[in-house]
Amino acid sequence: MWFLHAFCGIIFRTDYTKKPEFRADTAVSMKLMEGYLKGVNLGGWLSQCGPRYNEEHYNTFITEKDIETIKSWGLDHVRLPIDYNVVQREDGSFIESGFKHVDDCIKWCRKYGLKIVLDLHKCCGYVFDNAEYCSFFTDPKLQDMFKNLWLEFTRRYGHEEIMAFELLNEVTEYRMAEDWNRISTETIKLIHEIVPEKTVIIGGIYNSSIVGLTLLPKPVDDHVVYTFHCYDPMVFTHQSAGWVNKMPRDFKTAYKRPVSELRKASHDIFGDDFDGHFKDLPEGIIDSQFFYNAFKKAIEVSEKYNVELYCGEYGVIDKADRQSVLDWYRDIHEVLDHYNIPRTAWSFKEMDFGIVDSLNDEIRPELLKYL
Repeated sequence: MWFLHAFCGIIFRTDYTKKPEFRADTAVSMKLMEGYLKGVNLGGWLSQCGPRYNEEHYNTFITEKDIETIKSWGLDHVRLPIDYNVVQREDGSFIESGFKHVDDCIKWCRKYGLKIVLDLHKCCGYVFDNAEYCSFFTDPKLQDMFKNLWLEFTRRYGHEEIMAFELLNEVTEYRMAEDWNRISTETIKLIHEIVPEKTVIIGGIYNSSIVGLTLLPKPVDDHVVYTFHCYDPMVFTHQSAGWVNKMPRDFKTAYKRPVSELRKASHDIFGDDFDGHFKDLPEGIIDSQFFYNAFKKAIEVSEKYNVELYCGEYGVIDKADRQSVLDWYRDIHEVLDHYNIPRTAWSFKEMDFGIVDSLNDEIRPELLKYL
């Protein structure tokens, strides 16, 4: 989640000056993702725990009451990020107590009528926010450990009708693409040898960016879904984020600004890394056209391979002003709804993006209308 999405939403030149009129044949199919239309991430519970990888944290950060709250918001699923070290030791053996928390989530979601995307957020040898920790892609032993973990998940949860599998969160660099395409294909085949109709979700490189989708291979079978993340424009959604390269910790901006001003602010901070986000946008105040542009390549990939799409993460940092947060959610949801793309907002609680946090008390009723 929230890392530098260096190529997310790159725009390619064409005539984007008009919003597309909705047609039924432009909507993304939802056969595999039926029941996963609107959700929220449970980030920080079994992943990205920092010093809190312990039972006290696991038992208190997310509880049954939180799942009940999510259901009361009118959502239909959660994305459950989990780091390998919660359920797997460095020698590849499994930690039974870690699986108990996944079991609890299943029990609670079944009680309240929610579905689950089980997302491996970190595997042994790789995590999205540490460029030095990436030996997974070249070490066969670590790849076997990854596959064995997914075989264990499949043994335990493969027949859970309320659960889909997401193989790995946010592969980053181009040099990883070929290895990731091979590893993901091999792992999907292993899962589908046991449970042929299990929905498996995969994302591309550049932190599950939209352009990363264009580098994924044709799905190995018809039970694969492509995922992308959207935190664009990064200059707005990650303002003042200390973990984002080049981002000043005191930078602030509203969302509803002239395109030219946001383009300049983005260029001043990131150079030309994100200039593609603003290509061909008409001048004037930024609006949903930005996301129609950004999603175009995703729709093209979906149509090319007849593959379903899933927006696994999107959101705005808690440092943004609340009206801008509402404006951004309104615009991105117009486009997600237009194309019928299932999605999960980042994130339910804390993690610098928490929807349930007190900062959002005044705007939450309206915000939930868009979720």
